Amino acid sequence: MVFQGQVKKGVVVLEPSADLADGTWVSVRPLKRKPAQNGAKRSGKSRLAKHAGKAKGLPRDAARNLDHYLYGLPKR
Repeated sequence: MVFQGQVKKGVVVLEPSADLADGTWVSVRPLKRKPAQNGAKRSGKSRLAKHAGKAKGLPRDAARNLDHYLYGLPKR
């Protein structure tokens, strides 16, 4: 199970649902970014948008015939 929290004045404060007994050993790994608030998740489209237009040297029909180039299926 994974719990999230914040460091406040040098102490890790976990989310209220983290019901751990005193003395429980834990491992802490800092996140690169702040997690989404209020359970809001970014859509797949918005997560992939940062990669748009970065591929170079692809055939003009790469999007239409992706399965052909990846798996050898007939072109459309």
